[in-house]
Amino acid sequence: MDIGYVGLGAMGGALARRLMLSHKLHVLDLRPDVVQKFTDNGAIPAQNGAALAQTCDIVLMCLPRSSNVREAIFGPGGLIEGLEPGKILVDQTSGDPDETRAMAAELAEKGITLIDAPVSGGPAGADAGTIAIMVGGPMEAFEKVKPYFLSISPNVMHCGAIGNGHVVKIVNNTIAACNRLAMYEAVAVGRKYGLSLQTMSDVINKSSGRSGATERTLPAMLEGKQASNFAIGLMLKDVSLGAKLGINAGAPMLIANVVRGMLQAGTYELGESANLDDITQQIEAWADVKLVG
Repeated sequence: MDIGYVGLGAMGGALARRLMLSHKLHVLDLRPDVVQKFTDNGAIPAQNGAALAQTCDIVLMCLPRSSNVREAIFGPGGLIEGLEPGKILVDQTSGDPDETRAMAAELAEKGITLIDAPVSGGPAGADAGTIAIMVGGPMEAFEKVKPYFLSISPNVMHCGAIGNGHVVKIVNNTIAACNRLAMYEAVAVGRKYGLSLQTMSDVINKSSGRSGATERTLPAMLEGKQASNFAIGLMLKDVSLGAKLGINAGAPMLIANVVRGMLQAGTYELGESANLDDITQQIEAWADVKLVG
């Protein structure tokens, strides 16, 4: 089958590079310089979404938001203009499950299948081939696309109906955001009481407070490195989606909403494109303490 990829940002680009290790890939991105880099490494550039969809049997997408996915599919020169019955679209965006289900229903009327397959593990996990891929959609379509997922990572999980992949990703990212901001606050308290970051990292990562946030972030902070390559604005989007799902389902999201407010403040003070690691600047200012040093 001919495979296409739309969206070659930090995450989408890493996923596309993994696919290119074993498959010829048609690519599309709004930035010509990024497309050129992929072309130089063997990818086939597409003029627009319609041209890419006409050529490819399966088209994967990784874009910032579900609104971008809708534009890529249904906008002028979009994928829909080149799609035929039987073709499959794969949305790897961290998106809104309700929006995804609505788009899937519109596409199904034309005989086209949309499945969602967001990922967790960051660009580094994609580059290493260890990223988790959580898939929602019909089993028949999943089985057709699964071999291509497995060429990215062996960690592929079918999560049920269309949109369920996005639900799992939102749950995961909401937990990750809550863990990280709670860790920053607590570590600030420890620093004010004279504990070194090294001591807290050593103890916490051998104790019940251990989490993915402490295991990755505390050692990175000690080494003066970034622990993530994820924008505050995108994490705010994911936690906001988590809060929205809670409202829709009638489930309390009290802690998540506090964290959402902190991330909102972060976007105001630092900008949407600031790295999530930069939220430490707010914590340090509020607590009047340096986390490192």
